[in-house]
Amino acid sequence: MQRQTLVVVATMLAALPAFAQTAGAPGPAAAVPPHHAVPAAIPAATQPSSAKPAASATVAETRSAAALALSHEPTYDQGSAQRIREVVKSYSDLAAHGGWPTIPADAKFALGVQGANDELLRKRLIITGDLAADKTTGAYDEVVAEAVKHFQARHGLAATGTVTPRTLAALNVPVQKRLKQLEASLERLDQMDFQFGQRYVVVNIPATFAEAVEDDKVVRRYRVIVGKTEKPSPTLTSEITDVILNPTWTVPSSIVKTEITAHMRKDPTYLSRMHMDVLDAHDNPIDPHAVDWSGNHVPDVTVRQQSGAWNALGAVKIDMPNAYSVYMHDTNQHSLFSDDYRFDSHGCSRVDNVRDLAAWLLKDQPQWTRAAIDAAERGTWLAAELVAVREEWNEQLTARADALAWRVLDLLLQRPVLTTAAVSAEFDVSAETARNALERLEADGIVISAQLDKRQRGWRSPDVLALLDEFADAAGSRG
Repeated sequence: MQRQTLVVVATMLAALPAFAQTAGAPGPAAAVPPHHAVPAAIPAATQPSSAKPAASATVAETRSAAALALSHEPTYDQGSAQRIREVVKSYSDLAAHGGWPTIPADAKFALGVQGANDELLRKRLIITGDLAADKTTGAYDEVVAEAVKHFQARHGLAATGTVTPRTLAALNVPVQKRLKQLEASLERLDQMDFQFGQRYVVVNIPATFAEAVEDDKVVRRYRVIVGKTEKPSPTLTSEITDVILNPTWTVPSSIVKTEITAHMRKDPTYLSRMHMDVLDAHDNPIDPHAVDWSGNHVPDVTVRQQSGAWNALGAVKIDMPNAYSVYMHDTNQHSLFSDDYRFDSHGCSRVDNVRDLAAWLLKDQPQWTRAAIDAAERGTWLAAELVAVREEWNEQLTARADALAWRVLDLLLQRPVLTTAAVSAEFDVSAETARNALERLEADGIVISAQLDKRQRGWRSPDVLALLDEFADAAGSRG
């Protein structure tokens, strides 16, 4: 297996050969068995500039494309340290000459409208090279808007061309503070001993972007959510070892202590609602109500969230063993990627459009195309959803424990439309017994009956059929 480098920088660095895995509950329509691993290889670079986006691009894909358009120059490469030294010298000269002007906090800018602070904004943008030096006068026009976009892109802000409060705050950061940030970055880079390869991944923590670098060019760029101020993402280098599809999430003990215990004190149903299991030291399940959640001590248990739409890691986890136990992953809160301020994790990096990154990591393995990854995700999602439906039925069904109706529930997951003849043949019972079981399910609201033809009545599960329709829609098989 060819081993080449992948990173996570400025922050985090990570190296490749990845393995594709799936985790979580197996079940109907699961495209890949759990824990199935495949070695990754790294092919020649593709040229994204010639690639055409799909007509039905997702929001995540659109955001990634917009981010990539900012620049193909990597945040971290072999020339990064020298470039930062040059910027430090330039900013030192700026500081010696008074830096840049401060724009009033209440300043307003509108496209095509002359404002009191337009020329001050132009001066500010010219000083840092975001605007041409001869554009000193005039209203807030398209040229200035493009300069603002350039500034926003450099500072990890949404490149809208509109001077938002967050953009204004970034414009007003004193040159002395920027110098300190640059010097701190330079110090971190000087301490890194990363062996650059053909391919690597960079997570730029301050800018909240991740970059897939190939042949010295950024071929993918994604928004990321990184650690909160009080729980910052660490600076590290590591090798990417696994791409895990539909992962479970083992909750860190620190989160169990500070957050899970608090939730359980307020709501004893919290763990079940969040699809979390409590396990002992041997991975055996424990009744959550038998655990002391008072907060007086750390519960000596493991809390693990099942794979599915509810999982905090989303559909993909990218492993890169390190001393901090952090990794890259998807999320079940994709709307957060639209925020300019993306410092909201416990230290890991949540990656927008992470399936695209996973496909890039695994692109030397033809069986792990983006389509295959999507299919594996959908299959395990469907399995998890069917399990959840089955659990709900357990609460609905009022039949006695030894009744045939309970066995019919499992058959419904596989065949959501049943007849008395089908149930009779499957369980070797009389037509009357089969009909009684189906009518019990109907009385409890689990199935709905309808006349299929003049001689035959059918019972269907709307819950299962709705899931199958959703699965088909996601697969693109319905118009």
